[in-house]
Order: sequence, then C-alpha cells, then structure tokens
Amino acid sequence: MLTVILQKERVLLWIGALSGYWRLNARDRVNFLDKAATLSHILSMREHPEDPVFGQETQKLAPTNPPRVKIWRSVAKAISWRTVGTIDTLILSYLLITYLGPYFGMENDSGEALEAASYIAITEVVTKMVFYFLHERFWVWLSWGVSMANGKRKESYARSTTKTATWRTIASVDTMVLAWFFTGSIATAISIGGLEVFTKLILYFFHERIWSTLSFGIVEQPQNPPVSGKVVKKLAVKPVL
Repeated sequence: MLTVILQKERVLLWIGALSGYWRLNARDRVNFLDKAATLSHILSMREHPEDPVFGQETQKLAPTNPPRVKIWRSVAKAISWRTVGTIDTLILSYLLITYLGPYFGMENDSGEALEAASYIAITEVVTKMVFYFLHERFWVWLSWGVSMANGKRKESYARSTTKTATWRTIASVDTMVLAWFFTGSIATAISIGGLEVFTKLILYFFHERIWSTLSFGIVEQPQNPPVSGKVVKKLAVKPVL
C-alpha cells in the first residue's frame, strides 16, 4: 500500500513540474528541475531506505522506546566485576613478584611479595571502581548492539566483545601504573599488566554475558504504536504546480 502511495506521489510530482516548466527561463528551469529531482529522491528514500551502519533495523532490533538502565545496575556490575578482578590481580601479582621478581632485580620473600600484591589489589579496588562505573555509563549511553527479544533487553556478542576490549585497555594501564608504584620495577609492572590481559579478557567477557541475561536495574518502557497509513498520507509531498 505504501509503495502505491509513493508511486502516485512521484507521478503527480513530475506532472506538476512539467506543466509549468516551459513557462520558465533557462536559469529558473535548472533550479526547478533540481528541486523536483530532490523531492523525487526523498520519495525514493522513503520507499527504499538505506541500511543503517550496524545492520538492518527492525522493530525488534530498534525499539521505538528502549528500556531505561538504572544507575544501580551499573553500580552492581562494578562491584561484582571488582570482586572477580581483584582476586585475579592479587593472585597474578603474588605469583609474578615471587617468581619473576628475582629476574628483574627484586629480592622479595613470600611475605613481602604478598604485601606488595595486596597493596596493588586493594588500591585498584578504588581506582577501577571509578573507571568501571564511568565506562559502564558510557556504554549505557551507547545503544549499539542492544536489541529487544521477547520483551527483554539483550546485548549482542559484538557489543560484549567491544566492551571487553575497551575496558581491558583502560584497566591494564591502571594495573601497570599501580604495580610500578608499589614494586618500583617497570618490568614487573608490565609483566603483571600484560598477563592479566589474557585472564581478565576471558573473565570480563563471561561477566558481561551473564549480566546480559539479568533484568536487574532495567526498566521496560511502553512501546509506541507503529506509524499508521493515515500518518503516511499526511506526510505526502504535494505536487509542484
């Protein structure tokens, strides 16, 4: 039905344009045809819209009124991830300081290695909680990769993978700076930050996938009704006379 309406609009447009074409001078004819071609292009775009950058939009993938993500969801995610991440950092820091430290000129016994690892892990609780919260709020603002399935908010694997990469970059830099500060060895700091890239990439990805299945902190919004045929008629471009 929409295609028929658009074709009728295009025919009326060109009939109206040509009816007054020959009464214009050469310069006005060029301007007149340019405007008519622009209107025709607009009608064509309405009939055959271009695909969006990240794929075809449908009512399912692009809800008219997406759900609202509460700030408490971001806080809860920051706490849950920080628990997992801090344990991982503590273990890695202790092992690397104990077994790789001597190769970098660090002579520490088990107690000193555990103390340095604890300082790194405890300090990053504060720094990474702040960084994680800001990172999470940015991705809440960025709706790419979010879809609706059976009335629930879902996140694509591509979104989770990209979030993992961006967060890992921020977090690894933070870990290396803290490790350098508490150990005094840039080589040890790079070793800790470099190794945790692999462990935390895996942990963070699964952390994101688990949270993508939870509805905590997501407020579903009523969806707007689809555009009716009457609205389409009101939007129709009048023929140029």
